[in-house]
Amino acid sequence: MANSFSKPRRLTPAIVESNRLDSLSPDQRHLIANGPGLEHFVADNAPTTPDFLKRKKGQRLRLPEWLKTDIPIGKNYHRLKQNLRDLKLHTVCEEAKCPNIGECWGGGEHQTATATIMVLGDQCTRGCRFCSVKTSRAPPPPDPNEPVNTAIAIAAWGLDYVVLTSVDRDDLSDGGAEHFAETVREIKKGNSSILVECLTPDFRGDLDCVANVAHSGLDVYAHNVETVADLQWLVRDPRANYKQSLSVLEHAKQVKPDLVTKSSIMLGVGETDTQVLQTLEDLRNAGVECVTLGQYMQPTKWHLKVKEYVTPEKFKFWEDVGNKLGFLYTASGPLVRSSYKAGEFFIKSVLKERRAESNN
Repeated sequence: MANSFSKPRRLTPAIVESNRLDSLSPDQRHLIANGPGLEHFVADNAPTTPDFLKRKKGQRLRLPEWLKTDIPIGKNYHRLKQNLRDLKLHTVCEEAKCPNIGECWGGGEHQTATATIMVLGDQCTRGCRFCSVKTSRAPPPPDPNEPVNTAIAIAAWGLDYVVLTSVDRDDLSDGGAEHFAETVREIKKGNSSILVECLTPDFRGDLDCVANVAHSGLDVYAHNVETVADLQWLVRDPRANYKQSLSVLEHAKQVKPDLVTKSSIMLGVGETDTQVLQTLEDLRNAGVECVTLGQYMQPTKWHLKVKEYVTPEKFKFWEDVGNKLGFLYTASGPLVRSSYKAGEFFIKSVLKERRAESNN
């Protein structure tokens, strides 16, 4: 099945009148036809990171001011936390020690509380070096009431955009794909207008599992490559890999072309500008339409160390690059996470526009 997405746009000079080209030498024509590309723009314009924000051997970096967040407080925060405990639900906000939990759960300036529900329990069968979620070779079986309880919680919060994610469940024959799909169906059964994003594992590369979730009624299919190709071995569990993740994203788009697809990259683990650009281009070639870039933050002293704190100016630079590559939406900032501000207005408007078109 042919992909319905466009290829990345290359920054080549506009072609002038043919009679002017006739006067050029073969070498000059070659230069016009083959460059400059976006890689030249990145090489010449990417902001550099000051030395004091890069880790030297044996050194622990001090947290820069732009990454310091407030302690979670407020009525919304405590109400949402109690509601989750009553229904025996987990959130990636807590398990992954997300720095934005105070803003998202507390509601922020607009007093709209959001949370990312983590289905399939809180114990992961993998052990990625960046992640603080608990690990186990044999986690407890999934709670059969979780899909219904998740739908109840979402209805009680009055949300119009929700995110479901999960731990990896390599112990299950389908990696938990049907549990994901059932949860989406329960949410849509309660309110079909709710927009649902699923941030899924890779299901060991089983594309039938990907298709099951893609056809469940969700609106956004998200899966994170996490880091550049050359650092996968350092950052992720050996059972995860770059090509496998790209195949998940590409297949979701192929089986359900009207889905919005989304992925995320962590910066600050030792990647180069060239590698980040290649990752963005690979994601775009896989049909990914929304991408987020955020700062990796070491959750405990036993986890992967931060190699550098990327400046806000550098994140803004990558946002501009993402826009030039043709992503519908690029969120890039130190505190941006894959499910941070998931109900961002632009993504909601794209989804609603596509829904309206499909009904005509």
